[in-house]
Amino acid sequence: MALAMPGAEESAHFGKRDFRVGGRIFLALPEPGRAVIKLTRGQQAMLTETEPGLCAAVPGGWGHKGWTSVYFAAAEADTVHHMVEIAWGNVAPRQDPGTGTGAARRGKDTTH
Repeated sequence: MALAMPGAEESAHFGKRDFRVGGRIFLALPEPGRAVIKLTRGQQAMLTETEPGLCAAVPGGWGHKGWTSVYFAAAEADTVHHMVEIAWGNVAPRQDPGTGTGAARRGKDTTH
C-alpha cells in the first residue's frame, strides 16, 4: 500500500522497515500489526477521536510532532489506505507549478 504512493521507496530506520518519499519518512512498521504514520497535530487529533482503538498518538515527543500509531490488524483496508495517503501527502515534495518538478500530490487535504 505504501509503495503504491508516487515516489515512495522502502528503507529502514533503527532496523525497522519504513517508507519514504523525497527522503522523508511517512510510514514505519515497528512491529507486526502496527504502523506509525506522519500526521499533522490536527489530523492526529481528528483521527484519534474518530477512530479510537485504531489510532493513538505515539508516546512522548514523537507523538507531539504528529507521529501516530495505527493498529491495522482489524481495520478496513480503505480506512488504512486513506491514512497512508494522508501521511504520504504530508511529506511528499510539493509540485512546482512553474517547472513541473516534484511529486504531484493526490489532492488530499493536507493543511496544517
